[in-house]
Amino acid sequence: MKQDVLRASRLDTARPRPQLLRPHWAELGGVWRFAYDDHETGERDAWFSPEHRLEGSIVVPFPPESPASGVAGDGIHDVVWYQRDVPWETVLAAGHGAERPRLHLRFEAVDYRSRVWVNGRFVGGHEGGHTPFGFDITDALLPGAVQQITVRAEDRAADVEQPRGKQDWEEHAHVIWYRRTTGIWQPVWIEATPELFVEQLHFTPDLARGSVAYEVRLNRPPSPGTRCRIELVLGEEVIAEAAAAVSAQRHSGDLAVPRLLNGQDRERLLWSPESPRLVDATVTIEREGTAVDVVAGYLGLRSVAVRDGRFLLNDRPRVLRSVLSQGYWPQSHLAAPNEDALREEVALILALGFDSARVHQKIEDPRFLYWADRLGLLLWGEAPAAYRFTSTAVERLGAEWLAALDRDRSHPSIVTWVPMNESWGIQDVAHDPAQRAFARAMAELTRAVDTSRPVISNDGWEHLESDILSVHDYDHDPRAIRARYLDPAAGAALRTGIGPAGRAMVLTGSLREDAPLMLTEFGGIELVLDRATAPEDSWGYSSASTPEQFEERLRALYDALRAGSVLAGTCYTQLTDTMQEANGLLTEDRKPKLPIPVIRAIVTGAGG
Repeated sequence: MKQDVLRASRLDTARPRPQLLRPHWAELGGVWRFAYDDHETGERDAWFSPEHRLEGSIVVPFPPESPASGVAGDGIHDVVWYQRDVPWETVLAAGHGAERPRLHLRFEAVDYRSRVWVNGRFVGGHEGGHTPFGFDITDALLPGAVQQITVRAEDRAADVEQPRGKQDWEEHAHVIWYRRTTGIWQPVWIEATPELFVEQLHFTPDLARGSVAYEVRLNRPPSPGTRCRIELVLGEEVIAEAAAAVSAQRHSGDLAVPRLLNGQDRERLLWSPESPRLVDATVTIEREGTAVDVVAGYLGLRSVAVRDGRFLLNDRPRVLRSVLSQGYWPQSHLAAPNEDALREEVALILALGFDSARVHQKIEDPRFLYWADRLGLLLWGEAPAAYRFTSTAVERLGAEWLAALDRDRSHPSIVTWVPMNESWGIQDVAHDPAQRAFARAMAELTRAVDTSRPVISNDGWEHLESDILSVHDYDHDPRAIRARYLDPAAGAALRTGIGPAGRAMVLTGSLREDAPLMLTEFGGIELVLDRATAPEDSWGYSSASTPEQFEERLRALYDALRAGSVLAGTCYTQLTDTMQEANGLLTEDRKPKLPIPVIRAIVTGAGG
């Protein structure tokens, strides 16, 4: 049983939940029945009943607004329904049986509010469009029969209090906002577990102490005599192991990793973009010497910190070369078109010369995070914003962000948390005490859950309690850019003054004195070969009319930034064209606008 799940870090195809694996599961993607519910009568009319069959169809997990779904629906539809039949053979393939009698239906993301029935029986609901949830559906099963799953998804376009990120509230995409993503947009799957099982795993390395803190969360309090056994393996070598009695639903402790204490040997263990070594973890829950549940995960041994104006990875200063990633595809919108596209996206970002990506206004698919972990791409984890400040928005953002931290904080690739961006949803933060309190609270809430990474309270400007002073600057004049980030004096002036976007950079004296300065949005050059044939709403922060001019302007910006000594990192806007926002280094379908070696040389500064 243990060997079946041991190598979580070596998957050739990323699983929906790559850091907590069991050997048996079944994905439920593909064609589902589908219907709009514009009059919102579906629940009253019992569309969830076994006798009711929806008449339309959709390809899951693609949102109905997208061509990949087969629906490509225009207009606003606030409520949609899904339905699928699951053969009993699929239930058995997910591991259901005497050893694993509990069957769980899992959704990686459904935007925004959902209610779920199995065989006409309500099994649960969830709110939050970017984070996973699941239900134990065992008691709703019909043994030996075909199971009917029905989902009602509600995503109100006019509700600007819900975390929506870059999804437009208007019928048609405009300016920097894109088509909506309604309903199911990440994998749906089933898996079986024993009665007592591991619900979540977390690992936090501490290089200085030579240890890894672990947290194991069970689905319920264990009975007396339950034990937890953990083993960490790097390559074929067991580098840490421990076993202890488990008396509570949440079990935590420390694993000693002796090799980390050998300073001359430590480098060979550490995770970095240059050497993305992953450590396999196996967790076994035992009772009376018998394995009850065995799961596999992985981690990376690395540290992240800021100090003396620098960003540190494994205690070494690193100037980040980042790119803004919207995680949006023309055929499938926020959903990835397929599993391979996620790996290809990570590989492409690295090939372009970047070592980091800021995933913008999206809690990204965990399979993307898996490939970032495995291939060595640093990531900034960012929350999707709401657009109105109310107590409802506070509650929703806080809950969604906590769920994201719970899902993602063991990924070594994630090196910075960004709960807010450009004062979206807190537009009056400069003078509203409640909005200031919320921005501070989101930063401190993040630290309360995870102290191992820097936190940016409000990326771009109007900082409170940030560990990094990040600035957004779309000035296309290389001379102005060079002067603004030339030396410590220029950086100090920026810190105490009004930023390039006309907003105060820091609102209080709470920003740490040694916070590194990073330019986390710049560039945005649009390439327009023929304005007469370009879409009318296509735009960029500046433009070029030939590839040669595009290259010249891109190179001038990067050369201007490299002339200075004050920046600890940069983030170019953006990776790909996204609908009308046509300022990517690549087209929507991931075709480079310049040869990849040319872009790489500009980004890295190699070859002049």
